[in-house]
Amino acid sequence: MKKHFLFVFMLLSLVAVARASEGAAHEAVHLGELLPVWSGLPFVGILLSIALFPLFAPHFWHRHFGKVSAFWALLFAVPFAIAYGEPALHEILHIYLIDYLPFIILLWALFTVAGGLLVEGDIVGKPVSNLLMLLIGTAIASWIGTTGASMLMIRPVLRANSSRKNKVHVVIFFIFLVSNVGGALTPLGDPPLFLGFLHSVPFFWTMQLLPETLLVAGLALAVFFIMDSVLYKREAYSSTQKTLVAEAETSVRIRGVFNFVLLAGVVGSVLMSGVLHLGEVTVWGITLELQNLLRDFLLIMIGLISLKTTRVEIRQGNEFTWGPIQEVAILFAGIFMTIIPALAMLRAGSQGHLAFIINGVKAPWHYFWITGGLSSFLDNAPTYLTFFNTALGNFYPGMPEAQAVARLLTEHPIYLKAISCGAVFMGANTYIGNAPNFMVRSIAEEAGVKMPSFFGYMLYSLLVLIPLFVLTTLIFF
Repeated sequence: MKKHFLFVFMLLSLVAVARASEGAAHEAVHLGELLPVWSGLPFVGILLSIALFPLFAPHFWHRHFGKVSAFWALLFAVPFAIAYGEPALHEILHIYLIDYLPFIILLWALFTVAGGLLVEGDIVGKPVSNLLMLLIGTAIASWIGTTGASMLMIRPVLRANSSRKNKVHVVIFFIFLVSNVGGALTPLGDPPLFLGFLHSVPFFWTMQLLPETLLVAGLALAVFFIMDSVLYKREAYSSTQKTLVAEAETSVRIRGVFNFVLLAGVVGSVLMSGVLHLGEVTVWGITLELQNLLRDFLLIMIGLISLKTTRVEIRQGNEFTWGPIQEVAILFAGIFMTIIPALAMLRAGSQGHLAFIINGVKAPWHYFWITGGLSSFLDNAPTYLTFFNTALGNFYPGMPEAQAVARLLTEHPIYLKAISCGAVFMGANTYIGNAPNFMVRSIAEEAGVKMPSFFGYMLYSLLVLIPLFVLTTLIFF
């Protein structure tokens, strides 16, 4: 019965989209101008599934989240491909070859290499210790990426707090700071900034975001320390736990240090792809840059070298499993498919059905909140690029990109600052705002931490982050 319902549902969707496409010129369509707003319903569906199934049907979700992701992806892809033909297939291939595969390869490499680094020591999850670990993770995120920093630091944080009764807030603030805010200072920190680097923004220009980053990170760390101190004092430790705390050493050692070299190789590979220009190759009508293909090859090789050279006991000590990266790969495969209409409509600007969003963006604070709000639910990299191009088009229409970017940075830098901060900072608002968020949540749950639901997490971000973003707006934008 369920299968019949699924078939009828997909058939009706197919007919509806096909009718909407009648009269379209398939050889030269502008999909962003043709797609109706409701073509984004599968995207809404997968977001609601991620939000609600773990809350109301956790066992079903754990066993079948891949099928749910595939359902929403196919619900959009099949009607889309039949209705719009070759342009639709080109769009699907483009988002997977240009966006999804490099995205997941980089995440896999960072996840694999960081999983080979084992931080050992008698670290106890006291407020000062937790504050120091979050501070270190935030500081290194811009240099090894938010994913690299998250994978390196999350397991030591979880081990340090294993005896704590109240530790959910530690993981949540970890996501806020290490998985998001800390990556704002270099193009290596977060994918949106790397896209800016590829589009003529100087590598060290993002260091100008230091005041905004210090404000948000500093206040968030202060809120965390106060909260953690209060909860720590309330906890009733057993006599055994008290003894462990009293006898704890502060000595820390790192095993698997060769992975630091491999981590540098990951950073170097990413940086190389933004500096070198080795030419292009066309695959199935999609233009691929050779330096990007070389980068992805090197990242795969680096990950395999890490797996080959890292001792088994080190990964066992890290409680390393493939579950978190597998979940991210599967769910984001569905998200990347269903996100196509939303991104297409945004790229269409005033000609698309989301023109009310584009046309409403004027002041710097508009860019900050619109880019950030959409980055909370959409992939922050293309969202950044959309409003980056919107700003260029508003100020320098028809001007070559390199020249327009140079003038924007000289004459109106506040606009790019607003776009950059919105894309990076507000990825922390939801579990799906940035890939490391999902991975950290999965690792924490594997370690026995009962993480809040999708909306439960958003409650934390509303209470903690949104006031900080309002303050950031008042001071800087």
